[in-house]
Amino acid sequence: MTQTVKDLYPARYYAGYDTTAAQPTPVTAWYDTWEMSSLSAVPPASNLLPISAEDWQNTTNFRKPTGKAVQNGGIVDYTPPPAPLSTQAYYALQQAATTSWAEYGMFGETPPAAWQTYLSALRAISNGTDTLSTRLPTLGTEQSVATAGSAASTSMQNAAEQGGA
Repeated sequence: MTQTVKDLYPARYYAGYDTTAAQPTPVTAWYDTWEMSSLSAVPPASNLLPISAEDWQNTTNFRKPTGKAVQNGGIVDYTPPPAPLSTQAYYALQQAATTSWAEYGMFGETPPAAWQTYLSALRAISNGTDTLSTRLPTLGTEQSVATAGSAASTSMQNAAEQGGA
């Protein structure tokens, strides 16, 4: 006897999640199994959390692309924990290095000491040399605005002197 979709997935609507992860664990997929053309990529119903038709229809507060998790057999609101500080520092360093290069390096200028200190602090957190910091360093709004502004002014002045801008 061949099993039908309704035999395999009697609840029709399901939330997918990592059944081996500690809970709350993020919802990774929403399935309307009766409307799918192929179930080859859908986990067995025993590894999914059935949800009601009413919840399925609620795309405003319930069935959202992010912000939901499975906990104790139910769907709960979920905010993922922040990335580790070293990961945050890695991405902040990439952005800061790009900005520093665009504002100074590509013009043959040396970044101000504040920028150098900031980049060094990010690198130390990112590569694990600094294990004591509990938050990312800041460049300081005044310094970043002032240096970006002065670099832009200097660049425009240099271009004007060379007949550019």
